[in-house]
Amino acid sequence: MTFTPDKIEEFNHLVTAASKIIITAHKSPDGDSIGSSLALYHYLKNEHENVVICHPDKAPHFLNWLTGFDEIETYEESPEKIENHFIEADLIFCLDYNSPGRIGKMDDLLEKSSAKKIMIDHHRDPNVEFVDLMFSDHTICSTAQMIFELIEARQTLFQIDQAIAESIYTGIITDTGSFRFSSVTPKTHEIGAFLINKGLSHSKIHEAIFDNNSENRVKLTSFAMLEKLVVLKEFNVGYISLSANDLDRFDAKKGDTEGLVNQVLSLEGVKMAVFFKESDGIIKISMRSQGEIPVNNLARNNFHGGGHLNAAGGKFVGKLEDAIQKFVTILPKFVEENKSVF
Repeated sequence: MTFTPDKIEEFNHLVTAASKIIITAHKSPDGDSIGSSLALYHYLKNEHENVVICHPDKAPHFLNWLTGFDEIETYEESPEKIENHFIEADLIFCLDYNSPGRIGKMDDLLEKSSAKKIMIDHHRDPNVEFVDLMFSDHTICSTAQMIFELIEARQTLFQIDQAIAESIYTGIITDTGSFRFSSVTPKTHEIGAFLINKGLSHSKIHEAIFDNNSENRVKLTSFAMLEKLVVLKEFNVGYISLSANDLDRFDAKKGDTEGLVNQVLSLEGVKMAVFFKESDGIIKISMRSQGEIPVNNLARNNFHGGGHLNAAGGKFVGKLEDAIQKFVTILPKFVEENKSVF
């Protein structure tokens, strides 16, 4: 049980004692980090006036319909303002990440802050040293679900309004591939049912997230699948790579490559998919897998990353072609070491 009575009691004490609360999440935000941040923000505003969201960088535009989206402040846009928030805060929430290095240039602010810190996260191998209270459970599908379970443990489900419900549901469906990943449990579906019973329009949210693509995004996706897809049938692996020039060609915006790696994984016979993206002078790598194939180990051991069993990420400093070559070189050994699940 993650949200034990003693931890909830400590949580209540820290929140009550706080005069200024800030909510942080990892860099390169996704639906879960944004959804969980906004859900907690709206929830805490019921008992605290001084709550702000401080993220490293901007969220994908396809989430801009969420209530409170425009209230998210970023270090990317206003570094001095974010620094002042950290100086003034006496309670910091660390959502959807388990070590300071995951929040980019804000990591120094976090480590130097004397504020109490609460982690709510679902990734493996949390760094326990930088927080005062930790809610961590890698078996839970999303941090957004953990926010719901926190509210439930505090016996305040009656406070869930439309803004909170939509934020939680957004986090869940984006981190579970619309309820299809193995991390989904009966509890996840129960939460969905609860939110729908509260008046949530699940079809509206799905349309807002997945059926609102720009023309350039559709063209970029088509180009990636037609021109950049490589399938290594002997390993049941597929990958796509996009250079900075490719992204510029289609005027790609943040979030436009979201889901590409899952499209590769959807191919018949492909059990592991990888997406290489040239960005900000480094190669960002996203990995997805089926069954028990541990892409988190591949990312951690070879690409300075980590994550979940079936969803992980990493990075490579250097040229795009060198990142791909490294992956192709280490792939046979990885497949052999995990041949029972390939």
